[in-house]
Amino acid sequence: MNLSSICIRRPVFTTMMILALAVLGIFSYQQLGLDLFPKIDFPIVRISVTLSGASPEEMETQIAKPIEEAVNTVGGIDELTSKCMFGQAYVIVKFVMEKDIDIAAQEVRDRIARITKDLPEGTDPPLVEKIDADAAPIITYVVKGPKDMQLRDLTYFARKRIKEQLEAVDGVGAIQIVGGREREIHIVADAKKMGAYNISSAMMKDALKSQNVEIPGGNVTDGPDEFILRTLGRISEPASFAEVIVTTQNGVPIRMKDIAEILDDEAEPRSLARLDGDTALSLVIQKQSGVNTLDVIDRVNSRLETLKANFPPGFPT
Repeated sequence: MNLSSICIRRPVFTTMMILALAVLGIFSYQQLGLDLFPKIDFPIVRISVTLSGASPEEMETQIAKPIEEAVNTVGGIDELTSKCMFGQAYVIVKFVMEKDIDIAAQEVRDRIARITKDLPEGTDPPLVEKIDADAAPIITYVVKGPKDMQLRDLTYFARKRIKEQLEAVDGVGAIQIVGGREREIHIVADAKKMGAYNISSAMMKDALKSQNVEIPGGNVTDGPDEFILRTLGRISEPASFAEVIVTTQNGVPIRMKDIAEILDDEAEPRSLARLDGDTALSLVIQKQSGVNTLDVIDRVNSRLETLKANFPPGFPT
């Protein structure tokens, strides 16, 4: 007895089976995700290293080459390239397609961990990350504030009122602010005054490091109670930087204000965003790997409309 004879003899069973397949197909179609490209795991690992103030030649000889020599022992490498610039170095490791990306990334991390102690002093810990094409940016918003609003204030507003709120949306992986300016205290030293007091820039740096720090004070026990002590040494106001003592000469303290000017300014620009020719900010949103792109965009747009309702009056976006 074949399937055709069963379907002829039992029409009700045949009808229910066809309806079950149709319902399953409709349900599956509604859950079907949409994306620009199919999900592909490229076996590529990127190693990022930062050393402030280092030249490209120094980044190549002291950082990129040791990393390449260490990573080169990992099996399955198809191509190994590096890119060095002022203060930064990137090493790109491409594996054969048969290589599992998770295993490859872990093997690279193990090799990097062995040579971290041999890197130049002041080098930030190397960052090892997988290149995930499925986590690419999906949408970009441009934020523009009132004309009298400083860019650093707009950056703070965008980070607190927009970025941190949108990061909580389901499916959002990361949000990057392009064109932002963070608040930064600038200490502009006077070379003539430094020479007159015989003070070097290293002495100023050491003074700031030693007098702008919080130090744990241990525990104090009082009967059944135990208290944690902490030394509050962080400078909270820009004017307080001027009172930092750099050195003492003949019993007289030489303060930062005696040899430098303290400016409450913005960080040096590293990126730029414009809207209609005016300075603005860009919020580049990346989705999590494997989620539906259109659903994430809809949720982000809905959340943004809710946030805009609570913006200050006259704040354009």
